[in-house]
Amino acid sequence: MSCLRIPLGVILLWALVALLAPVLPLSPNSIDLPHILTPGSPNEWLGYDDLGRPVFDRLLVGARTSFLVAVAVVGVSLVIGSLLGTVGAYAGGWLDLVLVRVMDVFLAFPGILLAIALAGVMGPGIDNVVIALSVVSWVGYARLARAQVLSMKERDHVYAAVAVGTPPPQIIARHVLPLISAPLIVEASFGMASVVIGEAGLSFLGLGVQPPTASWGSMIRDGTRYMLVAPHVVIAPGLALMGVVLSVNVLGDRLRDWLDVKSQTRKISLLSHQGRGEDKSPLPSREGGERY
Repeated sequence: MSCLRIPLGVILLWALVALLAPVLPLSPNSIDLPHILTPGSPNEWLGYDDLGRPVFDRLLVGARTSFLVAVAVVGVSLVIGSLLGTVGAYAGGWLDLVLVRVMDVFLAFPGILLAIALAGVMGPGIDNVVIALSVVSWVGYARLARAQVLSMKERDHVYAAVAVGTPPPQIIARHVLPLISAPLIVEASFGMASVVIGEAGLSFLGLGVQPPTASWGSMIRDGTRYMLVAPHVVIAPGLALMGVVLSVNVLGDRLRDWLDVKSQTRKISLLSHQGRGEDKSPLPSREGGERY
């Protein structure tokens, strides 16, 4: 549990900053020309960028941007993908076939390239970023939900619900979705990291959040021209992006272990055997050798 303190603290700090950024006394767009590209100081921890704007204030506003986009994209993709995958797998037939073919079409294109194409067609802006990344992300949740439901609908409790005349929507809501929620939650945790990187990538290319609104991707893009004279302009948002993505992935790994029922069952069985003090030494055979 101690190894989770740092990533959990980073994620909580990220969420807290995102929620409190509108009420914090920040000046992300204030320009101070005498301090252009100056490094960190006691008055301004992370220095100033190429326009004399405080990097620390813009870093906090960029955290809010990435958090809002990640929550919106993961929420929309999780709901749409889970519903489509669940309904298609449970209904079967032509509906499932059409869903599989649609997913194959989306999977034929690299996700980031498809997001860039959609953002380029729709134009820059945070709303279009959410739409583009949601269109790319729902396929993973749909595939996972479909695979889980295909095995889940063969369970005895589902057959029993069908036998007593339970309507299919009620079967899905009560007997299927609760049992497939664990892998979907784990997938959503990893999806948060992917969306944060995707939003930063689109903003880096100029297809995401537009100036003067701060974004970690746009901050890195603007700072690449001054890396040799003012590396702090790139290092600060780069470290923030790396820290958030790494923390989300670590937390997702542990969440997967916690929600893995089979793994937990094996651990409990192993601990129970150790607690009983069972002797695992080989037993002698009739021939005087060892029997295993």
